[in-house]
Amino acid sequence: MMLRHKILDFVRPVLAVAFLVAGSMAHAQSVKLQAHEIDALLSGNTVVGQWEGAKYAQYFDPDGHTIYAQDGSRSARGQWRTDPEQDEFQSIWPSDAEWQGWFVMEFGGDFYWVSKTTPPTLFEVLDGLKLVDE
Repeated sequence: MMLRHKILDFVRPVLAVAFLVAGSMAHAQSVKLQAHEIDALLSGNTVVGQWEGAKYAQYFDPDGHTIYAQDGSRSARGQWRTDPEQDEFQSIWPSDAEWQGWFVMEFGGDFYWVSKTTPPTLFEVLDGLKLVDE
């Protein structure tokens, strides 16, 4: 009987930790944002991160214009929108022939740009910070 209590005293904390780990892993699933969620996340806000190794900031005006500023480069002005059929963010720049799209994923409270041609790229959203087009 005493051995049984010792085993239970050992097993209970191990099982508690196992349940906590399993529960936290279940909460850390990636979620693809829908178009209306992307719009709410970006509209009127600035995104900051690193793109191809360079720091950048991009402001998403609610009117559909966007300004992209990258360290060491002149800022660029383009347009942005969301596509409800594809549930993706899309942008077009003066040098582009057509709109380009990215999914926006959330994983563990962080946001990522995701496309077929680029690896997931982490970004942070800053409330309402506007950039000036140079």
